[in-house]
Amino acid sequence: MIEIAPLAYMRGRTLHNSIVILDEAQNTTCEQMKMFLTRMGENSKVFVTGDVTQIDLPRRVPSGLVHAMRLLKDIPEIAMVTMAAEDVVRNPLVKKIVQAYEHEQENNE
Repeated sequence: MIEIAPLAYMRGRTLHNSIVILDEAQNTTCEQMKMFLTRMGENSKVFVTGDVTQIDLPRRVPSGLVHAMRLLKDIPEIAMVTMAAEDVVRNPLVKKIVQAYEHEQENNE
């Protein structure tokens, strides 16, 4: 069975025997991310996807994805995969656009 549910409807649930995907997680708040990650029940796997270069939250609201990546990075049971321009499988021009943005970011750090 496949269920699609807004993040707002996750509170109070425990997801047993499930594969759960949170997409566009860069736009979650820290509180939303914590609430989502703590819904995991027995025999479940959680996948969180997001692009930290595309955060649409107001300036003073930290991204729950960025916070979770920093907070949970040392937990051995949690794996994180970071993709870069060479992972783009869209139009070849998109790869060049991503590289230009990555280059600008590197120069501003």
